[in-house]
Amino acid sequence: MGEARPFGRYLEDFEVGDVYKHWPGKTITEYEDHLFCMITMNHHPLHTNAHYAEEATQFKRNVVVGNLVYSLALGMSVPDVSGKAIANLEVESLKHTAPMFHGDTLYAETKVLEVKESSSKPDRGIVTVETRGYNQDGTEVLYFRRKVMVPKRGSVEEQPGRPVPRIEG
Repeated sequence: MGEARPFGRYLEDFEVGDVYKHWPGKTITEYEDHLFCMITMNHHPLHTNAHYAEEATQFKRNVVVGNLVYSLALGMSVPDVSGKAIANLEVESLKHTAPMFHGDTLYAETKVLEVKESSSKPDRGIVTVETRGYNQDGTEVLYFRRKVMVPKRGSVEEQPGRPVPRIEG
């Protein structure tokens, strides 16, 4: 059995150029896509109406709504990037570079672009990362860049009796 690793990282754990491959991937079902569309009030038939998609769209089938793909890739990155975050500060850019369809599997990886200590608070810093999502064929489907404020090691006291999330692996 593998060694447990902490959930998230401190500022000192990030190095420019590091790439985190997020695991596991996630197959997106028709049900999940339709439910996400209904919850978020996106009723565009491109996502929810197979007949419409077949007759009136270039792909001839339903396309997974982009915000679900983004939400999944962001969530997949949390254990590696923002699990200890003080705040998610900004999403600088978000691009959907190719469609995903029901039954496709999303994989994601994140690259560290910049690590900067805070100029006003010595117990934290800001990490800039880019996350890319790929389908099962290796085609990039999504790209986003974000900034996360994370604590420095030793600046956050562990609370007695409160479990520390760890990932077995």
